[in-house]
Amino acid sequence: MTLYSYFRSSAAYRVRIALNFKQIAYNIVAINLVKNEQNSAEYRAINSQGLLPSLRLEGGAVVTQSAAILEWLEESYPEHALYPEGAIAKAHIRSLCNIIACDIHPLNNLRVLRHLSSDIGVSDDEKLAWYHHWIDKGFTSIENHLGSSPFAAGTEVTMADIYLIPQVYNALRFSQDMTKYPKIMRVFKACNELNAFKAAAPESQTDAL
Repeated sequence: MTLYSYFRSSAAYRVRIALNFKQIAYNIVAINLVKNEQNSAEYRAINSQGLLPSLRLEGGAVVTQSAAILEWLEESYPEHALYPEGAIAKAHIRSLCNIIACDIHPLNNLRVLRHLSSDIGVSDDEKLAWYHHWIDKGFTSIENHLGSSPFAAGTEVTMADIYLIPQVYNALRFSQDMTKYPKIMRVFKACNELNAFKAAAPESQTDAL
């Protein structure tokens, strides 16, 4: 498999964690978002949206959108499952994932932040306030969902952790005050003690700047 990735893309970060956790071999092709390589004709032929990540499967098919990739991995490689048994338990995990994937990440990704600066003309301070606002909304909800277990939904890593850790990484990079979310930070610490998460971290990538 080939993963088209950028070291700081939180969506690509999710997929790297899952691939590592499920012990699936893959190669990385780095696409530099800052240099606009995602909009090259070559990459647009792979992913018409020009977004990351994309996963080229061994047979040549390409899956795009991190949520679709993650669900495909879970269905195709059920070993080291990322969902617990039971429909209600799975729905709880998906709820936590969607707080990040639907309510935080789309509002704070690079192309939205660029639009705020370049097209709307907000200042850097206003852009940071926007970022912090949406992180706080989502993280406050997640914090209220978490219990005392080491991971987001119990004693085992689940898809909720796969989504949460990259978002926390980004929040820290943008100087979010994380003292308000001690449970989230406990999960962040526990996950980052695991090799699958360490190897997927932005600073561990070959294209890290």
